[in-house]
Amino acid sequence: MTATVLPPENLAPVAPEKGRGRLYGGVAMVVVALYGLWAFGLGPRTSGTDTTFALNLSSASGLRLPDLTFPSAPVAIVLCLLAASCGVIRILRVLPGRWNAVLLGGYLFCFVMAFLAWAAAAKSLNLASVLEATVLASVPLVLGALAGVLGERSGVINVAIEGQFLLGACLAAFVASTSGSLVWGAVAGVLVGGLFGLLLAVFAQRYLVEQVVLGVVLTMLATGLTGFFYERVMQADPSRYNTPMAFAPIRIPGLADLPLIGPVLFQQNIIVYLAVALIGVVHVTLFHTRWGLRTRAVGEHPTAADTVGVNVIRTRYVNMFVGGLLAGFGGVWLTLGLNISFNKNMAAGAGFIALAAVIFGRWSPVGALWAALLFGFAGGLSDAVQLMQTPVPTDFLRMLPYLATIFAVAGLVGHVRAPAADGQPYTKA
Repeated sequence: MTATVLPPENLAPVAPEKGRGRLYGGVAMVVVALYGLWAFGLGPRTSGTDTTFALNLSSASGLRLPDLTFPSAPVAIVLCLLAASCGVIRILRVLPGRWNAVLLGGYLFCFVMAFLAWAAAAKSLNLASVLEATVLASVPLVLGALAGVLGERSGVINVAIEGQFLLGACLAAFVASTSGSLVWGAVAGVLVGGLFGLLLAVFAQRYLVEQVVLGVVLTMLATGLTGFFYERVMQADPSRYNTPMAFAPIRIPGLADLPLIGPVLFQQNIIVYLAVALIGVVHVTLFHTRWGLRTRAVGEHPTAADTVGVNVIRTRYVNMFVGGLLAGFGGVWLTLGLNISFNKNMAAGAGFIALAAVIFGRWSPVGALWAALLFGFAGGLSDAVQLMQTPVPTDFLRMLPYLATIFAVAGLVGHVRAPAADGQPYTKA
């Protein structure tokens, strides 16, 4: 077999933002920042009050940081003005793609911190707890996004990540409870995710079923199966079939004693550490191995890959199976990682948020990590702010992760391009 041709990379450098989109976006940023100035800085909630940010987990040992206390209104006003200035810069200057991303990141940071100064006025908000909640919420999103990246890089859209989460969580809880072994539970959850991914690949490639519709149907199938099994078996005898179990935290000496981030990042269970390691493994495999080269070739130009000897169908089957294993592992986290029993629909849309992280991360494992952290932070922030008893309705706060997903993906329309053969079944002429 001769050498494989490298397809053009779909992640081309981002061009500077031009036209009305930049103008409208900048105006929207300024308007929202000015609203924040009025609501957060000049409102009665922050008048004459102080905000306290706690920077340590209650369970943290080692170095501890003092709590950060500051006047609520002045800090909120300054942060909103800085956010408004970011919008003005976007209106007046055409920035390269990376600098534009930095500007947007600065805007979001200022606005979110102003919101937190307002939400925690006259109270204390534990930022370390928010960061910990971000990590916990991001783990299944990272694993699901890696599954999506592997599938779409080879040309198969995996909309069934939600279903793989549910199957992995259900079978992991059942097997771990009946066998008394966390390891066997995790293995069962991972394998059922892989088989479900392979099933999707067979229907998409052999029977040429439209992939988005197929993913939705399979997700509904998994939802029905796990719901039926939960009601008829697991709920009938929870102590035998659905006992909460979890892997014990592993404390990394030295690193776990670091202030703020130590307990958050280096005192987690093995699933967290494996998820981080898998990001590196998938990245190296995709961009620095022959298999990754063939995978990207299949996702960009399967006909050309086939002419030089790459087995397109087999490549897609293998990638979907491995991606399913990763998504099943994300389902394992929902039960055996969080020490909770299985419940119907417990994925709560995490699979679809993971799919959005694939797009937001530009079909890259590292990009998917940052996207998952962003969406996970929205979830952690929602949980923390609900305890502050703010005027914001609780139902709206629960919507934050999904709103962040919608706005993030909508903002990328026209700015990113999926692999050229994504979603297209391959048949030989």
